[in-house]
Amino acid sequence: MAELLKGKPVADAISEQLMSRVATLKGRGVVPTLAILRVGEREDDLSYERGAMKRCEALDIAVRNIVLDAECTQEDLLAAIEQVNADSSIHGCLMFRPLPEHLDEAVACEALDPAKDIDGITSGSLYGVFASKPIRFSLSELPAEVADYGVFSNQAVGFPPCTADACTRLLLHYGFDLNGAKVAVVGRSLVIGKPVSMMLQATNATVTMCHTGTRDLAAACREADILVVAAGHIGTVGADAVREGQVVIDVGINWDEAAGKLVGDVLFDEVEPIVAAITPVPGGVGSVTTAILASHVAEAAERMLA
Repeated sequence: MAELLKGKPVADAISEQLMSRVATLKGRGVVPTLAILRVGEREDDLSYERGAMKRCEALDIAVRNIVLDAECTQEDLLAAIEQVNADSSIHGCLMFRPLPEHLDEAVACEALDPAKDIDGITSGSLYGVFASKPIRFSLSELPAEVADYGVFSNQAVGFPPCTADACTRLLLHYGFDLNGAKVAVVGRSLVIGKPVSMMLQATNATVTMCHTGTRDLAAACREADILVVAAGHIGTVGADAVREGQVVIDVGINWDEAAGKLVGDVLFDEVEPIVAAITPVPGGVGSVTTAILASHVAEAAERMLA
């Protein structure tokens, strides 16, 4: 039976140090505030939104919800983003993606003020991730800034995507040595796959990126010590793609109509009996992601005061 890498202990550790930071901000007259911009009613977006709101409420971080109809125009979306940019009381913005196909997602992402980009969607934030130098440290002497703020705490503008940040924080929390580890990332999106690959390389891991064009995906996955699955499709990884001793991080969050529940990209019942450790869905990466999101909002507020 695999070790379950639950997100709650990781999220609790992040939240514990975050509470004092929020209190300090409030002592200076600043209420850290998150704007959540959602287009439509996707079930996975709604699930994430509920989790983010619950986390922020527990940490005394304010949330403002901006909801647009799934049929909204590009002009409607850009007007909502400009509203966020112009409001000095909003410190960070989470815009759910993917957007409906009729909307230009790239234009929408670049319209957001990079200073309020707490989920790594602007080119400025992504540049910070892709240009960062490797960070060398031992798990026994984890630097305070990494423990509190994450691997990319030194970005001048913007933040890494919250879910990618959550993956590295979860692995470090559970004591997995990333230095020289072979990691396979399944998925190459700018939302998770590409940034998490760069963040893991920054911890000195050796990363292979896999995708729909990868020949013999199962074999490539089996070669890894750590497998991060972020393809966005139910059943991407099954028993044939894993081996004993592996650590599996399932980033997927999909609504399974047949089962009537949220599931990951990994076939959990097949994979869990084989591998050494695995994240559950729900209850794994997602809960860490909301804690990272709250942390990014607080840090954005701190930067505005600096």
